[in-house]
Amino acid sequence: RAFGAERAFRGLTLAAGTAVLVIIAAIAVFLVAKAVPALRADTANFWTYEGWSPNEAQPKFGIGTLAFGTVLSAALGLLIAVPVALGIALYLSHYAPRRVGTTLGFLIDLLAAVPSVVFGLWGREIFINPVRDFSVWLNKYFHWIPLFGGEGPFGKSILLGALVLAIMVLPIVTSLSREVFLQTPIANEEAALALGATRWEMIRTAVLPYGRPGIIAAVMLGLGRALGETIALAMTLGITFGISFNLIQNGGNTIAANIANAFGEANETGRGALIASGLVLFAITLIVNITARVIIYRRREFTESAA
Repeated sequence: RAFGAERAFRGLTLAAGTAVLVIIAAIAVFLVAKAVPALRADTANFWTYEGWSPNEAQPKFGIGTLAFGTVLSAALGLLIAVPVALGIALYLSHYAPRRVGTTLGFLIDLLAAVPSVVFGLWGREIFINPVRDFSVWLNKYFHWIPLFGGEGPFGKSILLGALVLAIMVLPIVTSLSREVFLQTPIANEEAALALGATRWEMIRTAVLPYGRPGIIAAVMLGLGRALGETIALAMTLGITFGISFNLIQNGGNTIAANIANAFGEANETGRGALIASGLVLFAITLIVNITARVIIYRRREFTESAA
């Protein structure tokens, strides 16, 4: 009976894993099949053209601007969120009293349950005002830096979108990092303290090195969430086409936001063009997740001890 149950369970898990691969392959085949006709009709270079006019008699569209905006907003959002998330995770796991840590951890986890449309509305109606004021201040004193130059208007910019993204990925990175920090062997921490290390020195020498692969994986998962965010960015970006490193002027666009804004008015070629851009986003997200898994498996001591 045990042997039969073992074989049945093994077959069930194999079928589940295979189903995941089949679904991913089916999604890729669907995207390619729908995107190829639009790519053939494109009269511009899909990789370098900065405009988006797939509904015209002579379709012209490119992924360069959208891919650039997607990566820029996600990277800036992570740059803002990760230090805050790691600080919160360290406080909850090694500084806060148990009751305080549990309560604050629960409140932070609640942010992950807030729909993205709520973040988008909040960013567009409420958060835009302090961001606009901050952008004006940056432009006034640091206009000589290309990131903060321009004549305005300011507000619905990459900076606003990145700040909203940072708040959205904060609970993901915080929760995973906290769990990784809590898995640090007590013997390692006590050994560092016994040698005369302060609490911060103990964290720096025992906790952070042990949890480095988990931190990287948490950041990668947060990056995957930021790359695919749609509604919040569609509401907070200026939705323009053009590659620019300026963070505070109205503008910016991403693949997901462009799909949400343009799909309703697109014709057959336009829908194919949007699906082609979705294929690029699918590939980027897949690469991010594969990279995260490779980083984890390269640290065998982490995976073996966690098991």
